[in-house]
Amino acid sequence: MVQYGYAGEILTVNLSNGRVSKLPTADYADRFLGGKGLAARLYWEMVPSLAAAFSPENCLICASGPAAGFTGFASSRWLVCGKTAAGEPEAFSYGNLGGGWGNRLKFAGYDGIVVHGKADKPVYLWIHDNAVEFRDASHLWGKTSFESFDALKAEHGAAAGVLTIGQAAENLIVFATLLADEGASGSGGTGAIMGSKNLKAIVVAGDKRPVAAHPDKGRSLAGLLREMTRGPAPKMWWIIPGITKTQACPGCGIGCTRQSYTDKTGRRFKSFCQPIDIYRRSAYKYYNGWNESILLAMRLCDQYGLDSCVIQAMIEWLGLCRKEGLLHDSDTGLPLSKIGTPEFIEALTRMITYREGFGALLARGTIKAAESVGKRAGELISYSVMNRSNEVKDYDPRVTLHNALCIATEPRRPVQQIHEGSGALMSWLGWEAGQNGPMSLTPEALLQNAEKYWGSAAAADYSSYEGKALASKRIQDRTYAFESIVLCNARWPMTRNKANGPGLAAQIVSAVTGREIDEVELEKTGERIFNMQRAVSLVQGWAGREDDRLLDFYHKEPIQYLRYDRECKVPGKGGTIGSRKGTVIERSEFEKMKDEYYVLRGWDKSSGLQTKAGLESLDLGDIAGELSKKGLIKR
Repeated sequence: MVQYGYAGEILTVNLSNGRVSKLPTADYADRFLGGKGLAARLYWEMVPSLAAAFSPENCLICASGPAAGFTGFASSRWLVCGKTAAGEPEAFSYGNLGGGWGNRLKFAGYDGIVVHGKADKPVYLWIHDNAVEFRDASHLWGKTSFESFDALKAEHGAAAGVLTIGQAAENLIVFATLLADEGASGSGGTGAIMGSKNLKAIVVAGDKRPVAAHPDKGRSLAGLLREMTRGPAPKMWWIIPGITKTQACPGCGIGCTRQSYTDKTGRRFKSFCQPIDIYRRSAYKYYNGWNESILLAMRLCDQYGLDSCVIQAMIEWLGLCRKEGLLHDSDTGLPLSKIGTPEFIEALTRMITYREGFGALLARGTIKAAESVGKRAGELISYSVMNRSNEVKDYDPRVTLHNALCIATEPRRPVQQIHEGSGALMSWLGWEAGQNGPMSLTPEALLQNAEKYWGSAAAADYSSYEGKALASKRIQDRTYAFESIVLCNARWPMTRNKANGPGLAAQIVSAVTGREIDEVELEKTGERIFNMQRAVSLVQGWAGREDDRLLDFYHKEPIQYLRYDRECKVPGKGGTIGSRKGTVIERSEFEKMKDEYYVLRGWDKSSGLQTKAGLESLDLGDIAGELSKKGLIKR
């Protein structure tokens, strides 16, 4: 029987004993869609609550969504999930990737793959023609992700999808990434899960294309989406004339500002928003203009498998420590006086990857490194570090209050969520500066979007805490649904084009799967998935309200500027122009926001724990018993 939209099966592989089995996707699709929802539910069922990130009992889970494999929906994305050591505490985390690997997994016949156990020696998985082969990867161990990628493509053909790791993941660097086709990288510490399992790569191939329940409707919706996103691409800083070219993910059908470039050997590398910022400001400062070391930094991070979000924040912190005389070239072994040059970035990435000298300290993350250096070094993290996972602080919640709860309740930087409030602010800033293009947002449009997508007109007032708890909940629920379909955040913004929202996404789910769903039910599905992940986090040790927190500096240090908003201008009450400059997130107001947020979620206000009634209202009554056994639920 055809299961519209899905491949129909989930592959499970145990590296310890070589056992392979399959699960029917139909058991999960209605409640959890795919992607993040599927991964969270599978993790709940398969991993003991006390399993550590690098334990064989932990799982690496890769999952696509029902829209994967169909052209025209900007849905060539997939999730990689598992418990990681990237933050404090260890937690179920995730990476959201583009490229073609997720589609190719589906073409191989699977909506997801769950990898248990640990191999005795380095291996890779070769999945094709209904077969799963365990191949020796000893010849690949110790090689860069690029070298491994090329070797596996040469062996299995250009049509095969390759997911692999570099040396950072092999050496269990807590913020190690993995690399897939078209330069897609999975962050959140997920690469180190693969390394801990002696799993060098997963290679997939197949020609089992998914079938849509209503293909004509799907084509019509794809055409509508294409019309809505038509227009000249904005001039972004990662578009480098004469060097980069636009590169859409396979099957996207629309494209965005994602770029790539080719080196002398003919190898293609990516150029995109955050990765290019690893070294952009440092190199410009050192050379007083453009330098090729900006591209080198991106290549080195992907080569070794290091999270660019963490490395960027770390470099900025190291520069401040040197400026204040806290760290020197002589005591670190790093050429700190040459930050911005090839010499520095090559030394930094190598020393972290192989835990050489001072690199062994940095391999633990910026926050722990700062604690070891001293009190003042710890204070300096506020310039660049966003959260407990050491990721870069690019969307400050002191200015965009919508982001505060999104950051506090997540194990890592939830970029798909924090794009909403921050993206709307940047578009409004364009209007305020006199721009009148498709990227600008008038106060009237911002108000309309706030009422529709964030739940109240008050959410359009960035100077006030009012309405931000509801906005955070709505943003999270919708984002979790989108990350389960899985739709590209670059092409599905909620704050510029009102038609480009959950209603259209729900129609796509209906056209592909045949399941009738509207935007209200889609958002409810996202709420269910968010609560599923919350339950996973709680049984792993997330301490509810106590762990729903921000780094202290957000409450202590007044914000002075943002890189894209030097005066911290914000939309104020009634469409006026306000400012958040010189403000902090007041602890008392933040705790009030949490009170309101927990009530909106149907959780216990004092503890932040879920309630039996709330879970049952989301068709999650089946997990209440396990939470009850552990004392992690309220009536």
